[in-house]
Amino acid sequence: MGAQSAGPLVVGVDSSTQSTKTLVVDAATGTVLARGQAPHTVSEGPGKESDPEQWWRALGEALAQCGPAARQASAVSVAGQQHGLVALDAAGRPVRPALLWNDVRPARESERLIAEGGGPAAWAERIGSVPGPAFTVAKWAWLRAHEPAAAAATAAVRLPHDYLVQRLTGQAVTDRGDASGTGWWSASTGAYDTEVLERVGLPPEKLPRVALPGEAAGTVRTDELPLPHGALVAAGTGDNMAAALGLGLRPEQPVLSLGTSGTVYAVSTRRPADPTGIVAGFADARGDWLPLACTLNCTLAVDRVAALLGRDREAVEPGGDAVLLPFLDGERTPNLPHATGLLHGLRHDTTAGQLLQAAYDGAVFTLLRALEHLPGAAGTSEAPLLLIGGGAQGRAWRETVRRLSGRPVVVPQADELAALGAAAQAAGLLLGEDPAAVARRWGTARGTEYPSRERDFAAWERLTTTLANGAALLES
Repeated sequence: MGAQSAGPLVVGVDSSTQSTKTLVVDAATGTVLARGQAPHTVSEGPGKESDPEQWWRALGEALAQCGPAARQASAVSVAGQQHGLVALDAAGRPVRPALLWNDVRPARESERLIAEGGGPAAWAERIGSVPGPAFTVAKWAWLRAHEPAAAAATAAVRLPHDYLVQRLTGQAVTDRGDASGTGWWSASTGAYDTEVLERVGLPPEKLPRVALPGEAAGTVRTDELPLPHGALVAAGTGDNMAAALGLGLRPEQPVLSLGTSGTVYAVSTRRPADPTGIVAGFADARGDWLPLACTLNCTLAVDRVAALLGRDREAVEPGGDAVLLPFLDGERTPNLPHATGLLHGLRHDTTAGQLLQAAYDGAVFTLLRALEHLPGAAGTSEAPLLLIGGGAQGRAWRETVRRLSGRPVVVPQADELAALGAAAQAAGLLLGEDPAAVARRWGTARGTEYPSRERDFAAWERLTTTLANGAALLES
């Protein structure tokens, strides 16, 4: 089992777009005693889909890699990718592959729902967010319109983390954090919105119960996984909410997450309601709020540009005036679901390394613009940005964030923060403590500090102008 444990063991799970990751953690110290990881497959068709059954198999494989430690756990929590639509039949089996968060086919349904619901401002005030194509409510509307037989066969609707919790416990339970990304859970009332559900033809009895913060979903009731029967299972949450727990975030500490998608968020004690739709007014997993903006195109888009150029992802070069907006899969922030990439300012002497740097600039620019819309702009301009996700380990990502923001950066030493946050939630449930306080005791946000550097206003201006002038081209 490796290191000696000082307290009970807990398991944190991160079921993300690309893989399932598991951590076995000492609840007293935060020491990671074992870890596992198993991949997922995402369809490459017109949408983005994944078979929920493979998430369950991947969870079993990842837990098996943890060895005996997993079988000694006293509590488990699951974090999962947000917004995904899991449609189940009466026997609890998937009716069809899950529609994932980055499936932008429901763009038309999103527009219709926003209009029918009184416009963006009305949605933001009532639900907390303007339901873009990523939101589960738009995906359900799309399924009813395009696959009515599948919708009719659906006896239960779940989010990805709900599905795994139900397989673990036999209970239909979700949490306020993940529920706040559906579009049918109201931030103003803290409950499902019956008017929205009626509008999309979804009976509330097909949805899971929303657990209170700190409440258990149940206990492990399956013998299919290497977990102890009867271990406590927390309600779980969405991956971004779990990462916030994993960092032990205090209000207005800004976070930039560089992964498959890029996100910026901060915990807030005030309920957000952004009528522009840039900031989603999510709930967190504790009882506060997690205003968040998400971009579709982050590390995968930049890696794709590097591959097209035949260069290592770190092989960037300074200089040049080229601007590259790498919206390779449409874009969520700004809301351009049919966007393609845009390259401007190419000259004879532009180098491949400068083009790659331009891709980094475009991705980071989109995130930093979104950060400006968070309540209170997520602290002062001198406040350090917590940089997490796979991209945070890359020098090119880190230096681009420093150069375009002009702010200091802290890269936490702890990795797999969504799984670690799930572990903190499990530990909080087990010990009767605030999970964010548990994570702070573990020291998860400590890391390497990088001072601020002079901000590159010239690059920022080029990017701003190109986005404004190229909006029509991006979606043509």
